[in-house]
Amino acid sequence: MAERKLIIKKKKYQGTTSVLSARLPDSMIQEIDRIAEETGYNRNEIITKCLEFALGNMETERDEGGRR
Repeated sequence: MAERKLIIKKKKYQGTTSVLSARLPDSMIQEIDRIAEETGYNRNEIITKCLEFALGNMETERDEGGRR
């Protein structure tokens, strides 16, 4: 299977937002900050892009009855 990559484009996310608090490993925050610096996005925008990608590309397992 070909390796999939998240490509960060220079386009701002728009829409209604809500505040969410999450604990992340320091090393992950450092990586997010590095990507933000390289792309001109802020930390929140990078996290949002990553979550959009994950939600659009994940699958959930179904149990034996066909339910998620």
